[in-house]
Amino acid sequence: MDNMTDLISYAAGGYQFIPGVFQYSAGVRANDGFEIVRARFRSMPPMSEAFPAIEAHLKAQNSSPDAFCACELRSPAPFSEQGFTEFNKEYVTWLDRWKLIKDGVNPVARTNVCPQIAPPKQVSVYAFSYTRRTTKAPGGFVVAGSGEAPEGKANYRDHAIRLGDLSLAGLTEKARWVLGEMERRMKALGATWADNTGTHLYTVHDIHPLLEREIVMRGASSNGLSWHFARPPVQDLDYEMDVRGVSTEIVI
Repeated sequence: MDNMTDLISYAAGGYQFIPGVFQYSAGVRANDGFEIVRARFRSMPPMSEAFPAIEAHLKAQNSSPDAFCACELRSPAPFSEQGFTEFNKEYVTWLDRWKLIKDGVNPVARTNVCPQIAPPKQVSVYAFSYTRRTTKAPGGFVVAGSGEAPEGKANYRDHAIRLGDLSLAGLTEKARWVLGEMERRMKALGATWADNTGTHLYTVHDIHPLLEREIVMRGASSNGLSWHFARPPVQDLDYEMDVRGVSTEIVI
């Protein structure tokens, strides 16, 4: 996103979100009186199995799909631009079934990446986040994943940072742009790196030469850095990150 706007309230879900593109919001923040819980599947189910399982989990928590606020996907391989658009339309139908899309605005944050080794055979759900009421004040936030290209453009390729440049200088500039986008989104959510409980990096390229200077010294790994050997979901992109700050994480 080029400019951050005011947060939009999704009162039924107990959270606010940064408006993004049709397939996802740029990030979410729990309202007062709510906290965000992140749940990771022990074995990644395909979307056709995952969404019914998520609904059942929420029902068991005396909650509803309105609480669903973020989703982490794993795809078999990077999509073409057209393929990504078609997939996003398919994905959004699941949210439409839960009536989460209002006037074409999607409140749910998302990360979607492609494992380089042993990828799933079809798009699967790795983890998801939801809100629940709390008498404490932990709140929480989830920033959606971003690769090294602005969202909302006609395509990614024409706007990618240092397209195809895998030199140290190229990867450094890609990383700086994505780190800056994480910071812009966190600022909109009222958070900083100091508030994070999980920072994820997704790339198959060697980032060790820039790890200390660009990531650690920036404070982005204050609570560690989780590096997934995976690619962003669109061809020609090489570097992606997301970040969250939550008080509860479970495995189901």
